[in-house]
Amino acid sequence: MATTIILILIIIGFISIVIYLWLRLQRLEKQKKYVENRLNTIQKGNNDIHLGTIETVLNPHLFKNILNSVQSHAYQTYFALDKLANILDYILYESKNRYVTPKEEIEFAKDLIEVNRIKLSPLFELTIKTKIDETASLYAQKVLAPLITIDLIENAFKHADLQSKDAYISIVFGFKDNVFTVTVSNKISPKASLKKEKSGIGNVTFEQRLDILYKGCYELERIIDDDAFIAHLKINLNEYKTKMLDSGR
Repeated sequence: MATTIILILIIIGFISIVIYLWLRLQRLEKQKKYVENRLNTIQKGNNDIHLGTIETVLNPHLFKNILNSVQSHAYQTYFALDKLANILDYILYESKNRYVTPKEEIEFAKDLIEVNRIKLSPLFELTIKTKIDETASLYAQKVLAPLITIDLIENAFKHADLQSKDAYISIVFGFKDNVFTVTVSNKISPKASLKKEKSGIGNVTFEQRLDILYKGCYELERIIDDDAFIAHLKINLNEYKTKMLDSGR
C-alpha cells in the first residue's frame, strides 16, 4: 500500500513538472515569434537592435540542444528537468536584460553543463573548476551580457571526442580583479564534422556580440594544441565600466 502511494505521488509530481514545462514552452514559442519580427530589423544598422536580435535568436537553438540531451537519457529526466527549469527561467527572464551579474551567468553555465552531462558515459572525464573572488566589486553587479558563455560550452560538447577512452572536457570559470574569464578545453574528435547549411553562424554572432558590447575590453583565443582544442575568453569589466562612464552611458 505504501509503495503504491509513493508511486502515485511520483507520477503526480512528474505530471506537474511536465505541465510546468509545457507552460514555459508556450512562452518560449511566443518569444520565437517575437524574434522573427525583430530579425526583419537587423539590416537597419542599429547596434542596439542588432545586439538584441543576436542575443535572443540564440535561445531556440540552445533550447533544442537541451531537449535533445534530456531525451538521450530518460532515466535521468527528473534531474535534467530540474536544471532545465532553471535554464528556462534564465532564458525567458534574465536574457531579456541587457546585462546580468557574473554570478548569475556562471550559475546558469553550470546548469547548462549539468544538462549536457547526461549525454556522457560515466567514464567520461568532465571537469568544472571555479576560481572566483566573490568579494570583487563587480561580481554582483549587472555588467556581463547574458548567455555569453554558451557558445564556448556548446562547441566543446559538440566537437569533443565523446567515444574515446581518454576523452575529456575541462571548463574553468574565473573572476578576479573584476576580470571575467572562461576557459574550455576538449579532446578533438578524429571524426570529421558534417558540414551543415548555415554552419558557423554561432561563432559569427558570438564575436559580433563581443565587439558590440566589449570592444577593446576583451580577448578571445582559440588554440589547437596537439589533439586538444582550447578556447579562452577574457573580459576586463573594470576597463569596460570605465569606458561606459567616460562615454556617459
